[in-house]
Amino acid sequence: MAARLVHVDDSSTRESLGSSPCALVIGNFDGVHRGHQAILREAVAHARTAGLEAAVLTFAPHPAAVVGRGAPPLLTTVARRAELVGALGVDCLYVRHFDAAFAAWEPEHFARVLVAEMLLARFVVVGENFRFGAKRRGDLALLRLLGPTLGFGVRVAGVASDERGPFSSTRAREAIASGDLAEAERVLGRPHEATGVVVRGDQRGRTLQFPTANLDGVTELLPPRGVYAVTVDRDEGERGFVPLAAGVTNLGVRPTVDGARLTIEAHLFDFSGDLYDARLRVHWRHRLRDERKFASLDELKAQIARDVADARAWLAQA
Repeated sequence: MAARLVHVDDSSTRESLGSSPCALVIGNFDGVHRGHQAILREAVAHARTAGLEAAVLTFAPHPAAVVGRGAPPLLTTVARRAELVGALGVDCLYVRHFDAAFAAWEPEHFARVLVAEMLLARFVVVGENFRFGAKRRGDLALLRLLGPTLGFGVRVAGVASDERGPFSSTRAREAIASGDLAEAERVLGRPHEATGVVVRGDQRGRTLQFPTANLDGVTELLPPRGVYAVTVDRDEGERGFVPLAAGVTNLGVRPTVDGARLTIEAHLFDFSGDLYDARLRVHWRHRLRDERKFASLDELKAQIARDVADARAWLAQA
């Protein structure tokens, strides 16, 4: 079950948030990778023992989009983060709107008004490099100093790692950008995903006998152009995203037909039906090959058939 998603802005009050005393974990949590998961499991366990809600405070847009050099590519949407942290036992995901006015809050104001008064934190978990407040003047030492006066304790989150180093959103992004989906899955603890809405394409796939669902509105970081073995879920409303089919997806500009715009076209195995306007989630499982330009549509059709066979074979043994 997804965590309760609560948006917080300058008009929010404790009453409008409906908040309960909580163990609060603060961070961006883009990706909810294996390092994040370890922190959240520990915080949830503490919350249960102390009779508190388990809550996460994150920010949107990413603070770097407002006070830095631009936000890094997105790994997960806020809605997906609510699903992922909820699966770990988190009760509530607070999303504080981040703008220039909020960025100017003094550290003491941040800790007193947002953390203590609005969110009713009784226990706060942050990373050792945590910074907060105007010009990032607040640090872990200040938070620990303020905590007893404001009614919360402070704990520093440990860093989970493997033989390749700490799990991090940066490490996941680098793996995805290079097409190393196995490394991305190792860091995230699941395949990387893209979510969008099925729109009408030129229906060229039907003429090639490989109809595709064309995905639009994707905001997550995409791997390099190429052909991928995938699994696909469909949004079923109150039921959430439900497994739909395995398939093969072309991510690219379709050079054989002189395409120019980047498209995401998923051919679903053993599926027939109307998917227009459906919300789909594509799990990038394995990179099959680079995108290529073929001499003819017949040559392209033959390659797609090989791609389908290769994707089926890979997914069958995955």
